[in-house]
Amino acid sequence: MKVKFKDSLVIGFALFAMFFGAGNLIFPPLLGVVSGTQWFTSFAAFLFADGGLALLGVIALTRTDGDMEALFTRAGRFIGVLIGSLMILCIGPFLAIPRTAATTYEIGIKPTIGTGLSPIIFAIIFFTIVLILTIKPSKVVDIVGAFLTPALLICLAVLIIKGIVSPLGQPLERTLVDNLAVNGINEGYQTMDAMASCIFAGIVISSIRQKGYTERSVMVKATIVAGIVAVIGMAFVYGGLTYLGATVSPIYDNTVERTALIVSITEGILGGTGKVILAVIVALACLTTAIGLSSSCGNYFSQLTKGKLKYEVIVVVVCVFSAVVSNFGVDKIISIAAPILGMIYPAVVAFIFLGMINDKIKNNNVFKCAIWVAVILGVLHTLPGIKAFKNMTALASLAAALDKLPGGNIGFFWAVPVLIAGIIGRFIPSKNA
Repeated sequence: MKVKFKDSLVIGFALFAMFFGAGNLIFPPLLGVVSGTQWFTSFAAFLFADGGLALLGVIALTRTDGDMEALFTRAGRFIGVLIGSLMILCIGPFLAIPRTAATTYEIGIKPTIGTGLSPIIFAIIFFTIVLILTIKPSKVVDIVGAFLTPALLICLAVLIIKGIVSPLGQPLERTLVDNLAVNGINEGYQTMDAMASCIFAGIVISSIRQKGYTERSVMVKATIVAGIVAVIGMAFVYGGLTYLGATVSPIYDNTVERTALIVSITEGILGGTGKVILAVIVALACLTTAIGLSSSCGNYFSQLTKGKLKYEVIVVVVCVFSAVVSNFGVDKIISIAAPILGMIYPAVVAFIFLGMINDKIKNNNVFKCAIWVAVILGVLHTLPGIKAFKNMTALASLAAALDKLPGGNIGFFWAVPVLIAGIIGRFIPSKNA
């Protein structure tokens, strides 16, 4: 069965929009500031670590028909469900979803209309829209891909093209970091879009099936084309925003706040209407991300409970909880959720790489050994950053030692130990092998 390009285009647009949250908007300009005339190096490294890993994540999950639980539980049901549930909760209602509303209010609404609109009322309006657009899972991709993403891309294109035609300045021939590629990879890695890809894959697969593609090979092809469309969108936006940051490198250094930088650039390029354009960009970016994450939460926990918890009920609970959290205690929950994400992120990325060759791995002990080592190293590396463990010098020394391992300077301190553990697991007999 031949894949229609129009279908892949709509799915690719939706995938781009779900990945592109407000965080992705504010990272690239600062990369441009610190890179000056060498902004392209930073942009390419950032795109590789962000878009590249995200694309691999979606493709990897396609090999298990978008069933994250099926992939993760190859490491054992306990650890698989634990990592999957913690990831969904932290990057969903405990952290990212509430922040979409809070960010939209702080960057988009407040600078435009002041405090005339209460943040509580705004949160209710925001999540009512999210709920309406999420309640039917089969419609999520079409709504986001066919309507919201084009609007988002048009607004971004206006900003970027105007900034290229009438630049705010000339990039300086200096850099503010020692290694631009390493810095770019670090920034891209820290967006955690690789983690989000595991969550969004289910929506993509569901949409592909709804369009009549059911064969595994056809689904993989459709996903790859959609992923390429999404990465092309990321390349245009990230490249443009990084260049805009480079044009103001004579004005700012790496101490400038990211949000203040994007606001300043937008106002400088578009004048008084800049605030309105930025408000629309932020609102659309946050709305599409909230829709994607809310729908993914509904899909995951509905599948995990074998349908005992209905998708619609989960989505309602997620939206109500997120509306409350966006006004009360976001910072507190971030302080709890962020370390958990740091602990499990190495395991999630390891799952992605293992998922790429899932069909070739017959022995579950490869997954078990690799993932347990990834979790242990993730925990040991994260603990020194938690207040309760800050005074434990042994842990700090161990974390510093991990950073000296190959790949440690770009956050992949776990890669070599996990590879070795997986190879060892290959030679441990398993019932499923």
